[in-house]
Amino acid sequence: MTDKTKNSDRPAAGGTADSAATGEERVLAGTQDRETIIGRAVEEAVLHGIFRGRTVTRRGFIRQLGLAGAMAVIADIFPINAAKALANDPPKDLEKTALKIGFIPINCATPIIMAHPMGFYEKHGLKGTEVVKGAGWAMIRDWAVSKQIDCAHMLAPMPLALTTGVGSSTTPFVIPALENLNGQAIVLHKKHKDLTEASQLKGMTLCIPFEFSIHNLLLRYYLAEGGVDPDKDVKLRVVNPAEMVANLKAENVDGFIGPEPFNQRAVFEDAGFIFKLTHDIWPDHPCCAFACSREFVTQMPNTFQAAFQAIVDATVFATDHKNRKDIAKAIAPRNYLNQPVEVIEQVLTGDFPDGLGNMRHIPDRISFHPFPWNSMAVWILTQMKRWGYLQGDVDYRKIADEVFLSAECKNIMEQEGYPAPTGSPYARHVIMGKEFDPANPQQYLDSFPIRRG
Repeated sequence: MTDKTKNSDRPAAGGTADSAATGEERVLAGTQDRETIIGRAVEEAVLHGIFRGRTVTRRGFIRQLGLAGAMAVIADIFPINAAKALANDPPKDLEKTALKIGFIPINCATPIIMAHPMGFYEKHGLKGTEVVKGAGWAMIRDWAVSKQIDCAHMLAPMPLALTTGVGSSTTPFVIPALENLNGQAIVLHKKHKDLTEASQLKGMTLCIPFEFSIHNLLLRYYLAEGGVDPDKDVKLRVVNPAEMVANLKAENVDGFIGPEPFNQRAVFEDAGFIFKLTHDIWPDHPCCAFACSREFVTQMPNTFQAAFQAIVDATVFATDHKNRKDIAKAIAPRNYLNQPVEVIEQVLTGDFPDGLGNMRHIPDRISFHPFPWNSMAVWILTQMKRWGYLQGDVDYRKIADEVFLSAECKNIMEQEGYPAPTGSPYARHVIMGKEFDPANPQQYLDSFPIRRG
């Protein structure tokens, strides 16, 4: 993951790069057509970026080679012609600007939420766009399918389930960008403070936020690796995240695997303790995503592109820990997370009490990165097959390629000036010490002694 953000002092294409430029370096706008004017402005912007505004150095470089020669040298290391073409491409009209984007009030939705108060939607022309709070995942799914919202914060497995018709009618959905990595935990009631192993959870009642969630799949994986059959040896109960702490305090359940800030809220209210961070099960695992229907992508391509750019911008902004406290203040209010700033800061900064008397420092307790690795989709599908949600033969790669838009995300990241992954979007992952090779999903699936499918 990277904490680098776009260089904020880079002049925009079409802007004046250096007000002190000489007549030799300028082009008289009155004698040029629009394309030439913008092209020369891009050249000035590139020169400004290379020499960081040092006018004397720029002049010397141009005097030695001439402007055309200087730009020819630069073209060998910078795609200046592509930059000119991009700058000359007129902005496309958005089919719709006032979007409704559904979300669940949890830290996983940080980029989607913060993009509203921090102006990322407006930056990309989406004026009037609202973020709409839902009570639970079934509500978000139903809103999205019935088009009551345009886009949504979804658990990463949800668009895969919708596209394959598991748990609801078949509706093709896509994930243009992930929202967060890590950021979940298994929390137990404080009466269980002496427990340390998965095998000790046998016989418990545990909450999950939704069947088609990374929480459910990771909890099942963790339990099974400890010899606990998640369908026979424990009771898994679907409970909306906002109700998990209350159920824990009332001792209706022994624990839960949940999203933040509710894990930390359980510690804040002295109801439970952090038993296991999901980061320790699968480092940098996917959780939530920015999602929309395939129909929205095809019918509103320009609006989709603008929303996509806004989300990538916000997500990359959230990668930088220097921004985390400001983000916490922005998303804490009642209309967003409705949580104490202190609790949100503990999650975002990674400096937190664990409910066992320890202060822990884990900067990547929650991370943010937009790139949706297709191999993550394949892993999710193998686990949906493992536990009987998917039936019959599964074309893992075909489904992953349809739903996880990794190539499109890479293009957006590169256009916005952010470092993007190189090579194949099919990487190998290690979960609890066991390597997952996305090229051999059935072999991986067959290796588990506890499974339904």
